Amino acid sequence: MGESRSSDSVVRFGAYALDQQARELHKDGLRIRLQEQPLQILLLLLHQPGKIITREELRQKIWPSDTFVDFDHGINNAIKRLREALGDTAETPRYIETLPRRGYRFVGSLSEPPEPSLEKIRSIAVLPLENLSGDPEQEYFADGLTEALITRLAKIGALRVVSRTTVMQYKRVHRSLPEIARELHAEAIVEGTVLRSAERVRISVQLIDARTDSHIWAEGYERNMRDILSLQSEVARAIADQIQVTVTPHEQSQLGRARSLHPDAYEAYLKGRHHWNRRSSDDLMRQPIQDWLTALA
Repeated sequence: MGESRSSDSVVRFGAYALDQQARELHKDGLRIRLQEQPLQILLLLLHQPGKIITREELRQKIWPSDTFVDFDHGINNAIKRLREALGDTAETPRYIETLPRRGYRFVGSLSEPPEPSLEKIRSIAVLPLENLSGDPEQEYFADGLTEALITRLAKIGALRVVSRTTVMQYKRVHRSLPEIARELHAEAIVEGTVLRSAERVRISVQLIDARTDSHIWAEGYERNMRDILSLQSEVARAIADQIQVTVTPHEQSQLGRARSLHPDAYEAYLKGRHHWNRRSSDDLMRQPIQDWLTALA
């Protein structure tokens, strides 16, 4: 995760990206589970978009003659699973079209890979992560992870990271990323979402070159709350790898330093930080911040 891939190895269409090297399908940065045979069919179709791949070709390449299976059942099941993964249907195909008794073809549009930036990225802004829980009471959690990611990235001396105070002004601001980046004097933008369910946390992160308004990288992570610190480090290292910024051995050590923690303790910490950052008299008297200040003493 966080490993750089050659643009030639990734085929993009719609919200999907197929990494041919890793043999993984992603949608909006999140990996989609796809069994081997549906994956092989998708690879064959994407290699020749618009061309009919006959059932006989698929049988020869994916179902060898020494494999004793019901081919018709096998291919029909594989196509069904592929369509389910792509949110597609046989009746109104967006990606996989069936030609009765002949075969299949890819009818979607492939996306051109973004042009490489001429200059390396040296400044970055982490916009407030979006809370997907639907519960306003969980805003403190998304804000806390935003602040933690900013802090992790700020440990990299070669990278200028826009402060938390500044970026939080852009929470729920619906404007174009290039416009926001210009105001923040940032060459790249990190944006994403957070969804917490019981003791599990799912984070989706996108890295965007604000100079060209093009995606550099996107990934999804899901972890137990006990591993939230290592997750923060992992995301920060992945971003640093993608923008190819120089990270010293000491900074590598700082980014890699993480430990397991008690979920309740970390939640109390995030609530305390949330109310402390708001600074109102009501917030400063709330129990979470009293617990946080007691823990710091």
